[in-house]
Amino acid sequence: MFCFQCQETAKNQGCTVKGVCGKENDTAILQDLLIYNLKGIGVIASAAKAKGIKTPKETGLFVSQALFTTITNANFNEEKLVDWIQQAQKVKKDLFESVKDKVGTDLHESANWYSDDTASFKAKAEKIGVLATENEDVRSLRELLTIGLKGIAAYADHAAVLGIEKDEIYDFIFEALASTTKDLSVDEMVGMVLKAGEVAVTTMAALDEANTTAYGHPELTEVNIGVGTNPGILISGHDLKDMDELLKQTEGTGVDVYTHGEMLPANYYPAFKKYDHLKGNYGSSWWHQNEDFESFNGPILMTTNCIIPMKKKNTYKDRVFTTGVVGYPGTTHIDDRVSGSAKDFSKIVELAKTCKAPEEIETGKIVGGFAHNQVLALADKVVDAVKSGAIKRFVVMAGCDGRQKGRNYFTEVAEKLPKDAIILTAGCAKYRYNKLDLGDIGGIPRVLDAGQCNDCYSLAVIALKLKEVFELDDINDLPLSFDIGWYEQKAVAVLLALLHLGIKGIRLGPTLPAFVSPTVLNVLVENFDIKLITEPDADVEAIMQGK
Repeated sequence: MFCFQCQETAKNQGCTVKGVCGKENDTAILQDLLIYNLKGIGVIASAAKAKGIKTPKETGLFVSQALFTTITNANFNEEKLVDWIQQAQKVKKDLFESVKDKVGTDLHESANWYSDDTASFKAKAEKIGVLATENEDVRSLRELLTIGLKGIAAYADHAAVLGIEKDEIYDFIFEALASTTKDLSVDEMVGMVLKAGEVAVTTMAALDEANTTAYGHPELTEVNIGVGTNPGILISGHDLKDMDELLKQTEGTGVDVYTHGEMLPANYYPAFKKYDHLKGNYGSSWWHQNEDFESFNGPILMTTNCIIPMKKKNTYKDRVFTTGVVGYPGTTHIDDRVSGSAKDFSKIVELAKTCKAPEEIETGKIVGGFAHNQVLALADKVVDAVKSGAIKRFVVMAGCDGRQKGRNYFTEVAEKLPKDAIILTAGCAKYRYNKLDLGDIGGIPRVLDAGQCNDCYSLAVIALKLKEVFELDDINDLPLSFDIGWYEQKAVAVLLALLHLGIKGIRLGPTLPAFVSPTVLNVLVENFDIKLITEPDADVEAIMQGK
């Protein structure tokens, strides 16, 4: 085992015995083998494209979903991973058979490797993992690209669920996977990484279109964080269609629905506000779930990544349901939709009816819904506040939350920023400060929450609009700073998207990625002025000076 894809990787070098996330050795190497097979599909699809042959959309979607299931805290179920590998080999074989007369057989070994013997998976996996690439800098660029692809794939899957797929996204995923099997120059590899940033923007834009077309534009919303007296279902993750179908299937049942973690922004969408039994948000970010799930008392639906290993003395394992790419041993999995029908959540609803109401762990309300459409509706007010000096600086504090004590840094920065600074946020990083009383500036809340991690796209749209309004040539001339917390692969895709948009001077923490070698880091520093966070006081001072 060698895994260094998340921020909490051991010693900021790599997990070699067991993942800090809880991932076991065999789980990790099965994920490596799945990615190896996906590279084989990419090799075949890229060779086919060079001959003018188009790969079916369903192959692109499968590869996206398979990449998604290897993301941190998504799939701990080895049986499910074996099934994914077997599916990948079938997809690979079918694709090859359909194009072999045109592309020939002289392809990378990942395109030609097959095995029906699951016992042989481990032996193969041990030869093709991350460390199989010996050169540190080549390994760094290949893994930076692969990890960014996982984030792109996750967002592509979310968009596809709502009916929006783009050939250019799938084509790039194929091309990028295939590129990791080739001996490319450093410039070619860097170019591919930066292209991933461009495709990440395209993908997040597609997801934004999908979400807002289906459910309306997020709007300013006060979200209840207390509880009612009815039994409830807690829904976590990111999949809004799962949320939609669960709300429809619980209507009139006497069962309430609460959001958790990254599902909080579902409360901002107009389409969901018509449901009186959507009671609000329960708990905090993903790493608090052992405590949150215990006290909730009712069933929990995990729709995407962010599930974590359960403590041995937990009382909620029998109440956890997974769906989509999520897998966890011993839990009930809800099957995917068939022929356009909705997922069947009846087992969850029936269980909920037998459970006690959630235990109240806090009271009050939090405010959100400041995606690009809502903020641009306030554009005149925002611009006037900037021109008058009431707003001195916007600070993007988006990204991920995590367990490390060092992440208290983000709470301290939020508290220490002057009262003429506005925080723009998206992703679960907001849980470090979204319940603080930071006040407002002329009626504009000092924390503007755009939504989920993919809604960092909204923050980019807002920045580009402000650049236009203030008639600036360079987005970096805005009174705008970036202080980003990262944890997993979606955050990497977002970071690459920001670099593609030309944003410089991003602060990143609590650590720099272990998969970025010193040489590659130097490239990023020299070209984009990426820097590691330091101490809150020093960083706040530098941020307010535009440094």
